[in-house]
Amino acid sequence: MAEKTTIARPYAEAVFELAKDKGDLNEWSEKLELMAAIASNEQMAQVISNPDLDSHVVDLFTDIAGDKLGEAGANLVKLCAENGRLDVLPEIAVIYEGLKEEEQSSVVAEVISAYPLSDEQKSSIAAALKKRLDREVSIVDSVDENLIGGVVIRAGDLVIDGSAANRLESLGNKLMH
Repeated sequence: MAEKTTIARPYAEAVFELAKDKGDLNEWSEKLELMAAIASNEQMAQVISNPDLDSHVVDLFTDIAGDKLGEAGANLVKLCAENGRLDVLPEIAVIYEGLKEEEQSSVVAEVISAYPLSDEQKSSIAAALKKRLDREVSIVDSVDENLIGGVVIRAGDLVIDGSAANRLESLGNKLMH
């Protein structure tokens, strides 16, 4: 995973600079999200990894996306294809979003809990993260009953695992040693 991130970073940074210069940060978010979704599709991933189909991949990719990519988006797909990097489009999208959030002094925090969170709990988590990260925070929450209790929070590079499952695992490791 680290290798794909390392490969994707220069592409994401270049796209970010282009988008920032043209004032198209949100438009590029949508383009990259679409590219990532196409590249992540199981059938498309097989096509991307097949060297016999290299010459057709860009056409197929742009046909699927339609006119939503625009000329600049299509050029990014061509560049990635020429360099054998279409498989890192999802990572490019993630890194780009991080750069965009940093530029806009905001962050999207993923909060996974064992039970649905109330609006008050979400607000409390957002306020605590805003204080810690010194950024505007928006919460995207989901439920994972396997956590047993507590929450796992991911905001950029920050990961806070306050789940009961994690605490039980830590306790088990301490008892083993």
